Amino acid sequence: MLTKSEQERYNRQIMIQEIGEEGQEKIKRAKILIAGVGGLGSPVAINLAAAGVGVIRLVDHDRVDLSNLNRQVLHWAKDIGRKKVDSALEKLRELNPDIKITAIEKTIDESTVSQIVDDSDLIVDAMDNLATRYLLNKCAIEKNIPFFHGAVQGFEGRAMTVIPGKSACLSCMYRGPVPAETFPVIGVAPAVIGAIQATEVIKFIVGSGSLLTNRLLVYDGLKMEFNEFKVRRNPECEQCGHLILKE
Repeated sequence: MLTKSEQERYNRQIMIQEIGEEGQEKIKRAKILIAGVGGLGSPVAINLAAAGVGVIRLVDHDRVDLSNLNRQVLHWAKDIGRKKVDSALEKLRELNPDIKITAIEKTIDESTVSQIVDDSDLIVDAMDNLATRYLLNKCAIEKNIPFFHGAVQGFEGRAMTVIPGKSACLSCMYRGPVPAETFPVIGVAPAVIGAIQATEVIKFIVGSGSLLTNRLLVYDGLKMEFNEFKVRRNPECEQCGHLILKE
């Protein structure tokens, strides 16, 4: 049940036909893991906290650096040197003190990923490297948890939603060697893609709209264009090929 304060706080959302009070209660009950609180994780976390997601778990092993501040809007100049999870936790609790936010300062790797994901309802991929995205994608498939992918570079970005057993996964789309690189990015790109990821999460929770399953949405900020590409599930995919497709 929503409290009187929550009904007032989320009034404009509750007015949306596709959400309503029932949808807002679903948002309140949701438990979301946000992997990474940098350029993508910042707008994702801000929008989901503002929307009233009941439990948000933040994971990051890094500290705030001056070079982060052009895009990682949860972190400010005063936070340089702080753990990113602590900096993000502080801002989000001020934004919405009525939800539960926890922080995990860990590196996501093969030895930690299962414990980090734990009992999350949904996983948001806000990482900056493909190797860790693969680990999260694999864990999401093994635990049957919806996975919301986002990536940015320069003025561009992309997003896709993975529903295990129902859609293509990240491994179906990306093939070949995993590059390790420091890439250019301007803050407006993760702001756009992070908002799209948060939108997908909310749509999934309330059960409305069409998700970015089996399709990759590509954003080009310089041309101000959105393009969509079909992603076919690979029946021989190492991570999801063994699953039996569900209707």
